[in-house]
Amino acid sequence: MSERKSILLRLDPAVHDALARWANDELRSTNAQIEFLLRRALADAGRLPRHAGPMRPRGRPPTADPADADSLADADSLADAGSLADADPAEAVPPAQR
Repeated sequence: MSERKSILLRLDPAVHDALARWANDELRSTNAQIEFLLRRALADAGRLPRHAGPMRPRGRPPTADPADADSLADADSLADAGSLADADPAEAVPPAQR
């Protein structure tokens, strides 16, 4: 994949918050959502370069061995379940709501 360009983008905080919520709904990062919207706008205007690389797929990159990822996920689930069973329920509630 070609090198990615970095830019500084100044946004109104309300616009950034709306983009971040939308990105979360679409299971994307805010950066990926902005790139998605820019690519769609360029395509709609007939200005998306033919040589533009494809968007990166959503989610984390695949691991080298999917069987290892499954066993790690199972181990993490078991560890999380154990830590939840041992947790004090009062600690799960923020102090302001107690």
